[in-house]
Amino acid sequence: MDFYDIKNAILFGFFLSFMIGPVFFMLIQTSILKGARAAIAFNVGVILGDIAFIVIAYYGSRHLLEEIKDDPRLFFIGGLILVIYGLITFFDKASKKELEESSSAIKIPLSNNYLKLALKGFFLNFINIGVLAFWLGLIVVIGPALDMNPRHIFWYFTLIVASYFVTDLGKIVLAKQLKNKLTPKVIYKIKRTMGIMLIIFGIGLMLKGFIPKDKLNIDTLIEKVDE
Repeated sequence: MDFYDIKNAILFGFFLSFMIGPVFFMLIQTSILKGARAAIAFNVGVILGDIAFIVIAYYGSRHLLEEIKDDPRLFFIGGLILVIYGLITFFDKASKKELEESSSAIKIPLSNNYLKLALKGFFLNFINIGVLAFWLGLIVVIGPALDMNPRHIFWYFTLIVASYFVTDLGKIVLAKQLKNKLTPKVIYKIKRTMGIMLIIFGIGLMLKGFIPKDKLNIDTLIEKVDE
């Protein structure tokens, strides 16, 4: 992997950490009510859920990706998945009031059972099939871009997850301040912004599928300029 891939993976992990959903609220609530250690235990479970989805998406699609990795339509498929995910996020019918009620309705046990919190984080994340669809779309795009090199793919997604986890640690530390700032109106705006970003990114990938492969090759472009 080059510096460009490393930078993209880290930024992607940071971006994912701020996707609004049940896990986001639960992490903030756990940190405030149970403390940082409990929130970290919960977050470890969430991360394990993501890792499980990444493994399922990778091995479930690897054979297909090996066969069509040079097919430009692959970018279209991956981009379409991300666009659909972004549209769902943007047009989520949850109102500001519903967001407020959902966040306040979260109940956390009084006892600090770290294993139970980790399992709760894992299953809360794992039961969301949309998360699997998201990772699948990302692998469909990233895999061929990294020439289906298992080592490069491993480190790319490791950087994403590590960046995601480190950013979550920052949210845990700043949980009280975040709770005061995260009004239903702010949450609603963030959610729609994330949806727009996913749609733009997905459309960009879809358009990339219509560009001939030799046009995307930087070495070919340099040779043409030299001519």
